[in-house]
Amino acid sequence: MTFRTISLVVVAALGLSFVPLHVRAATPPADSAAATPQTLPPERLKEALSAYQQWLDRLDQRNEVAGLATAVVVDDKVVFEDTIGYANASTREPITPETVFRLASLSKAFATALTGVLVGDGKLSWDTKLAAVLPFFHLKSDSAAEQATVRDILGQRLGLPKNTYDNMLEENIPYEELARKLDEVTLTCDVGQCYGYQNIAFSLIGDIVYAQTGDFFSRQVDKRIFFPLGMKTASYGREGLEESKSWARPHRQTSNGWIPFEPKQAYYRVAPAAGVNASLRDMEQWLIAQMGGRPDVLPAKLLDTLHTPEVATPVELHSSPWRRARLSDASYALGWRVFDYEGETMVFHAGAVEGYRTMIGFLPKYRIGVVTMWNSSGPTPAGLMPMVFDELLGLPHVDWAGIEGSAPKTSAIAKGKTRSKGRTAASGRGHKHDLPADHDLSGN
Repeated sequence: MTFRTISLVVVAALGLSFVPLHVRAATPPADSAAATPQTLPPERLKEALSAYQQWLDRLDQRNEVAGLATAVVVDDKVVFEDTIGYANASTREPITPETVFRLASLSKAFATALTGVLVGDGKLSWDTKLAAVLPFFHLKSDSAAEQATVRDILGQRLGLPKNTYDNMLEENIPYEELARKLDEVTLTCDVGQCYGYQNIAFSLIGDIVYAQTGDFFSRQVDKRIFFPLGMKTASYGREGLEESKSWARPHRQTSNGWIPFEPKQAYYRVAPAAGVNASLRDMEQWLIAQMGGRPDVLPAKLLDTLHTPEVATPVELHSSPWRRARLSDASYALGWRVFDYEGETMVFHAGAVEGYRTMIGFLPKYRIGVVTMWNSSGPTPAGLMPMVFDELLGLPHVDWAGIEGSAPKTSAIAKGKTRSKGRTAASGRGHKHDLPADHDLSGN
């Protein structure tokens, strides 16, 4: 059993009296940030959160992660928050809601949000041609290079093979060199016509932001996104991670338990694609904003643009058991995936770099979202989010995380551990193996 802190922020012990819960309309409106949110029956929400707590207890007992932080947000309010385990297993520093994690590909949505803000300022447009702004940008086809736009790189539809040059980035070849070698790669389709997940090409948006604003990309995100949303511990880069008051070290599981190791630098070199660090408290504010709760920072019109599908991603229908069972349609929007989850729209993304995994997803019609981050590479927690959404939607229960069977033997690191619980009321505002296809390292 690992160190544990729980903040179950549901008024009156899951009474949910502060959460506005309306009757679901017979003919629901289009899922939009501007639409009036619908909510699920109070008892179903209460039961889903109670079940989530039980599953996290099992995860903790089985010692499946070095450390984990997760929250559930409902209509601008944090209704559930939980942390498990250690930021550093060697020193037994616990995970807290303020512990900073590496977000990996969840970073992409910050890049697209900033781009949308700058589009609103008139600094550029979604259809700005890359070649008109970046003299070094070339593709193997000159006509394709002349056609490619900001929307094409952020919507993962540039026409390059999936994860172009990621292997070379992992070999510590600089981003700048790789970005200038894109013209050596044979395109798999015309620009805008097919899906190919990218980190190098996606990060061209950082160069575009600098060219159009005269300011560094990370500073623009800090000024236009982090600061106004109150994301007080969010940062970019390895230095930003390691300067945090509390930060989650990546861990490997060994016969002697969880062993921390040094964060790898490679994907920090593509900051727009994978450079953000943030705590659970930061990500709660990010979820609120993405679900329409901060129109002063991310207006509804912008959110609708960010969440509108750009290209079909049929491979996502088969990349994990829950997707095969629950999804009937999958697309990539602008820094987000959009799924048809048993008839409901789900906006989602996941990320992974060595020693870290992250997931975020929400149902825009109900403004219900979940964020989970853990500092080890095991896949088990990835099944918990669809279990929560199944409960919320009244779908048949399936143990997607595989935690309901016999628990494995407790590792040495778990022996003699302490556990701490606390309850408070709060609100919002105020290595490559076994990785699903939407992560940095495995690519698609």
